[in-house]
Amino acid sequence: MPRGLLIIAAALLVAGCQLAPEHDRPALPTREHYPGALEPQQGPLVASDITWHEFFLDQRLRMLIGTALEYNREMRVAVLRIEEARGQFRVSNAERYPTLGLDARAVRSQSTISGGAGAPASPGLSGGISERYSVEVGVTAFELDFWGRVRNLSEAARAQYLATVQAQRAFRLSLIGDVASTYMAIRAAEQRLELALSTVENRRDQVRISKVRLDAGIASALEYNQAKALLAQAETQLSELRLLLARQSNYLRLLVGAVPDAPPPQPRALSEQLLEAALAAGLPSELLYNRPDIIAAEERLRAARANVGVARAAFFPRISLTGSAGYASAELDGLISGENRIWSIGPAISLPIFDFGGRRANLTVAEARENIAVAEYERAVQAAFREVADALAGRRYLAEQVQRQQGNVRTLRNIAELAGDRYDEGVVNFLQVLDAERSLFAAEQALLQTRRAQLENLVALYVALGGGSTASAR
Repeated sequence: MPRGLLIIAAALLVAGCQLAPEHDRPALPTREHYPGALEPQQGPLVASDITWHEFFLDQRLRMLIGTALEYNREMRVAVLRIEEARGQFRVSNAERYPTLGLDARAVRSQSTISGGAGAPASPGLSGGISERYSVEVGVTAFELDFWGRVRNLSEAARAQYLATVQAQRAFRLSLIGDVASTYMAIRAAEQRLELALSTVENRRDQVRISKVRLDAGIASALEYNQAKALLAQAETQLSELRLLLARQSNYLRLLVGAVPDAPPPQPRALSEQLLEAALAAGLPSELLYNRPDIIAAEERLRAARANVGVARAAFFPRISLTGSAGYASAELDGLISGENRIWSIGPAISLPIFDFGGRRANLTVAEARENIAVAEYERAVQAAFREVADALAGRRYLAEQVQRQQGNVRTLRNIAELAGDRYDEGVVNFLQVLDAERSLFAAEQALLQTRRAQLENLVALYVALGGGSTASAR
């Protein structure tokens, strides 16, 4: 084999060296199944296959989510981060290829050669005006990436770009969940406000009746003051609910980022917000492919390992190549001709001999960051496992709470009606009526809060399972 081919083959063999650690996904740092008590809650729907348009049934909520995805400022920043990361990847990737440049020059110079200080020009030596024209195409300091330094830099930038894309997807899913949860909290607060308004009106009627009975000598001052105290309690809670509703509405406007152009559709009741069928929890290993935050953590781990390869390559010589070809002549006419052709080529090699441990320190930093990325990946998986397990527990036990609270409200309503009837018959005093109504009001408020918590938990389960991550865009 010719010597030149042997050199090329050796160079290609060296260029195939991979100094970065091979990327292997860390072992699953959680159990293979969610807690056994939650398994019976498996449902027929796969969250990752359901778009948010299908999961949320309220048209007003859909409009708010769509507006938030377009106008939310943090969402806009997340999208622009992708553009930034894409540009950085292109910059790093471009360094893997030679950069061609065109250099055209026209130089006109004058020189005078004298015989010495204060002496006339020597015979046979003359100065004059000279001209030189040149056109060259060249490659300047193109690094021959024998050790994969530039390739690993490009791989690290690519992984960071993909991590940024997944981070945007994770924020998008989180934004959908925040808008939905806030909207449902507002709907629950509105229903609680309606209940409080009705209660206040009833309490005012009771105060008015108690006043008439007091003036007629039928009731005591104690009964009248008890009715007034109960009215004050209801009015206080009414003010608290109005404050809560105002703050939640303000937060929703912040999340949405803009006022929707079209008038909002009529909202649905709390019980009609979501799909009735239950979501399937699946296995924890499925989160590795459906959760964008876990995918982003893995891409950051991939980038950290590529940077280890960059740090290891610093221990080997950096070889660069500079070359050019073109034409040069003392006259512009006929510059582009065979007899004026010029070329040059030359390699350069550089290797620090003693850097006071700088390269070793850079390698230590890169390896430490790789270990940090592994720990962050495992933490992301564990956090996702916990979020899903919490939501599964909430789906089961909040449903039990709602069922029991509904029975409690029915019982307390019967008690309040019986107390009212017996008071009219003179069997019980007014205090028992007030206690029954106060208990009923508190139970109705608690039921609405638990229903809201149940819906928010189902939204959290949809988000925790990577809702819509594999569904086609619609």
